[in-house]
This record gives sequence, structure tokens and C-alpha cells, in this order.
Amino acid sequence: MKKLYKSNKDKMIDGVCAGIAEYFDIDPTIVRLGAVVLTCAGGSGILAYIICAIVIPRKED
Repeated sequence: MKKLYKSNKDKMIDGVCAGIAEYFDIDPTIVRLGAVVLTCAGGSGILAYIICAIVIPRKED
């Protein structure tokens, strides 16, 4: 079973977007652009990122 973790190797701020990209097997840039679009479209991207940074565990390598 796949689990969602924050990334340690491809992180920019806290590894949330890179972890989501690893989970869905897509490019992290696409997830980061989606977060920026959500932020510009009303600010929900910032809130979602903060919640994910708190809730998603860091992967132990």
C-alpha cells in the first residue's frame, strides 16, 4: 500500500508538493504550479500547504 510522505530529496520549502508528486508519480513542478494557482485564486493554497505540512509525516530514509 502506498503512503503519502513529505519528500526529503526534492523539497523546496518543506517537501509537501514533492511528496504529493511522488505519491501520484507526476512532476513536482506541476504540483507546485497548482499550489501557486490556488494561492492566487483566493489564498486557499497557503492554508492547504500549511495544513499538509503539519499533517503529512516526513519519510524516514
